[in-house]
Amino acid sequence: MRNDTVTFKDLSIFPSGGSEGVAGLIDRTTTIAGKEALYRHIKNSTVTYEELQLLQDCIKWWAANLQYWPSIITNGTLVMLEKFFESADNISAPPSGFAAFLGEAFQKTFNKGEYFFTQFSVSHIADFLKGCKELATIISKQDIPPLLQKELEAILDELQHPLTDELTEVTKDTPYRIQAKLSYHARREMKNRIYRLMQHYARLDAWQSMARATVERKWVFPSLLPSIPLCFESKGLYHPLLQHPKPYDISFDRQQNFLLLTGANMSGKTTFMRSIGVAALLAHLGMGVPAAEMRISFFKGIITNMHVEDDILKGESYFFAEVKRMKLTAEKLLQPEPHLVLMDELFKGTNVHDAYECTRAVVEGLMNRPDHLKILSTHLYEVAKHFSDREDILFSYFVTRMTGDDNFTFDYELKQGISQDRIGYRILQKEGVLDLLNTGKKGL
Repeated sequence: MRNDTVTFKDLSIFPSGGSEGVAGLIDRTTTIAGKEALYRHIKNSTVTYEELQLLQDCIKWWAANLQYWPSIITNGTLVMLEKFFESADNISAPPSGFAAFLGEAFQKTFNKGEYFFTQFSVSHIADFLKGCKELATIISKQDIPPLLQKELEAILDELQHPLTDELTEVTKDTPYRIQAKLSYHARREMKNRIYRLMQHYARLDAWQSMARATVERKWVFPSLLPSIPLCFESKGLYHPLLQHPKPYDISFDRQQNFLLLTGANMSGKTTFMRSIGVAALLAHLGMGVPAAEMRISFFKGIITNMHVEDDILKGESYFFAEVKRMKLTAEKLLQPEPHLVLMDELFKGTNVHDAYECTRAVVEGLMNRPDHLKILSTHLYEVAKHFSDREDILFSYFVTRMTGDDNFTFDYELKQGISQDRIGYRILQKEGVLDLLNTGKKGL
């Protein structure tokens, strides 16, 4: 799945403005390297249906076997390894014999920094290799998914070096002369090997993180389906960033793959679309989703049209920015692979009549792209009414409850049909805006 920065921003995927974002919810990595691997995976997730299936099998395995994740490797371990291998080394020959014995006494007395750096570094190399050995033993377990087995075999292959066993036997009681010798040889013989091991470890760290988040949050693994025929079905779907989310049930197929969503402002339309977008993204990462059940086709990408911004430096108006985003959407929908398209209140940067005409034209054009799943929210009742006789369009809305004293409440419940709620003027009145503007008017 390929998504752009606008989509990530619209769906609040990465930390921003004090929020940890969706990425923060699923980050259970134990190292910075693992976190970086996780973020790379989010930005560039699997590109084929078959790859996604293999990855989901791998994350499912970790979700059921988190006890095998080695605790001996910490973020400090990897930081120390990088510092060790990148630091200057002025030793031209390995310490040996009586010189090594004297070297320990001299180092401890006159060069404490080098002495403790060597001990500390070798200790962390030992811990890292021990952790990698623990991971490699998993390969002997039954029913190891192919993708995980491939990573474990690569780790096992990198561990095949004479120094591995010597380094993993190091303890705090190992004489300094032995540690100094191991440090010398490790720097010269194992640097590239250990860097490759770190890459494998980071990848596994990202996978176990997604598995751990799935388990901790009691999410479910979705059923992954091929791109064609188009399918998206969910029960109990909710937005993971909300403390008290409202669950939704929704079903799409190739015959009805367009949802026209209506309802008053603040009634829940945008949150609903974001819930679908976030769940689709998580599914394409291979992990669990916030829902009771979910079946989803493999999508090429997610395209959002939610919070378009104008560009003062380029002299572009808000409306022109909306048009450019819509053009990009149209270009992507020329591709045969299905996309998930989420459009929220299009053409807010123009007058109501223009917005109606533009939105209606866009809906008509989108209906010519039946192999993509599309959701469009609008507060323009007339747009939904214009297409109300189309059987290939789903119509849903969110209810606004009104009381006799002009109060209103939202239950965020998704219902079939077209909303006719009009509460903008009432909100303006209730908040006292009109009273403030009219204060003193009679005295003029």
